[in-house]
Amino acid sequence: MRPLIRTARCWLLRARVRAMATLPTAPPATAISFTTRPLYTPSSRSHRRLLARFFSVAPASAGARGLRAAASAVEVGGVKIAREVDVVKEDDLTNNVPDTIFSKIGLQLHRRDNHPLGILKNTIYNYFDKNFTGQFDKFDDLCPLVSVKQNFDDVLVPSDHVSRSYNDTYYVDGQTVLRCHTSAHQAELLRDGHTHFLVTGDVYRRDSIDSTHYPVFHQMEGFRVFSPDEWSGSGMDGTAYAAAELKKILEGLARHLFGAVDMRWVDTYFPFTNPSFELEIYFQDDWLEVLGCGVTEQEILKRNGRRDHVAWAFGLGLERLAMVLFDIPDIRLFWSNDKRFTSQFSQGKLGVKFKPFSKFPPCYKDMSFWINDAFTENNLCEVVRGIAGDLVEEVKLIDNFTNKKGMTSHCYRIAYRSMERSLTDEEINNLQLNVREAVKDKLKVELR
Repeated sequence: MRPLIRTARCWLLRARVRAMATLPTAPPATAISFTTRPLYTPSSRSHRRLLARFFSVAPASAGARGLRAAASAVEVGGVKIAREVDVVKEDDLTNNVPDTIFSKIGLQLHRRDNHPLGILKNTIYNYFDKNFTGQFDKFDDLCPLVSVKQNFDDVLVPSDHVSRSYNDTYYVDGQTVLRCHTSAHQAELLRDGHTHFLVTGDVYRRDSIDSTHYPVFHQMEGFRVFSPDEWSGSGMDGTAYAAAELKKILEGLARHLFGAVDMRWVDTYFPFTNPSFELEIYFQDDWLEVLGCGVTEQEILKRNGRRDHVAWAFGLGLERLAMVLFDIPDIRLFWSNDKRFTSQFSQGKLGVKFKPFSKFPPCYKDMSFWINDAFTENNLCEVVRGIAGDLVEEVKLIDNFTNKKGMTSHCYRIAYRSMERSLTDEEINNLQLNVREAVKDKLKVELR
């Protein structure tokens, strides 16, 4: 919604967002969902009409409010972020951010020393402090509102990349998003003169609903710049020198977190690094992808005043690693305030195994409908989250078919389960009724 009055603070916040830059660190390969969904541009008039139909999500129910109800403003890194002014603009057709997402801004789980994510972050910090004393600057309180340029252009994400879609990214308006990766701050930090840094923060992506996916999660990335004199006597070119040091550092980090484990490097592709790699470790009888990394594309360095330099970058998802290290079975638990969860973890104690405190049964509800050309599963999950919040455990396609008229039907099974209490039949039936109505109204599908 466009405010009638804009304060000077609002203009300063917008100016800050427009001015900030981004980073070419490689997020984990699983972080971006590559699909064949069509891409749309924020300026497309016809798409703005589609946004009005498909992205206005119903107000959050009691189950959707999570840790706190959506306040009118939150503060991150000394910057006050107002709901209606800066994030949730209900009358702006380019906005697709619901209250359920705004309610997570400012919670910063990674800054809580007794939280699994905070414990993991500090353990990684300790590794870099011990092995590279005083070299790496640390940032964990940067504003999550960034420009489209910061989030995509500055890290060389192609203009037709699926991650730019309204189906994948939360757009505040046509020029501003909730960051999809901590890479959105790299260019700014490079221009400010930083050559060694770690950036940790909450990131936002429209995603599916299951035990390992959540629309808000946390990333850390590292970045290191080399000047020509650092590799000149090594007998290697800058790229080979940077890649060799990168692998050595990250193998040490893996041992710091997981102990003596077998490792392997897998070649991969990221828009912002070349060459690019993934590190996998053999852990609990399986190969586990730990992170993505690579040697930074020269174009990024040239744009930010480092023409004759080389750099490496890595990115890792904190939840992904914490679920393995702490045996946490459901990503929703990270957001729980239940003392039976929070009391199990203590500052500095990595890898304490989570002890389940409840076995509340799930309740399954099926929903079938004829889809239209604009239907996507991510849009469905957004609508379900908007009604049920963290009470929805999974949304899974269990059947589909196309009839003789060419109409396609999907049947989804929705699993409702609280991690903290038993749900009543009345509560679930009301939720499902509201979900059905919202799906019909917001996605313009025909229920069966």
